[in-house]
Amino acid sequence: MAVQLELVINGKRMTLESVQTIADLLRVRGLNPQLVAVEHNGEIVPRDQFDQRVLHDGDQLEIVHFVGGGSPAHGTRSRIRRHPGRPVPR
Repeated sequence: MAVQLELVINGKRMTLESVQTIADLLRVRGLNPQLVAVEHNGEIVPRDQFDQRVLHDGDQLEIVHFVGGGSPAHGTRSRIRRHPGRPVPR
């Protein structure tokens, strides 16, 4: 029987199965760990700790990823977006 965790991800309560670490969560969500930043219960988690950081029922996570785009003035622009696609307030 798979273990279920209830997590709050970017303000949305979700129940997930077979997720034990941040690395598992990113894999299940289809996110590239090299392109995201993760805050776990108010603490930024270094990428090299994603596979070591164990998740527990009720944990709160913020996941943001970088999105490339164009700028009329400079031709390029990068933005940070909350997954799944909601802009981070500036």
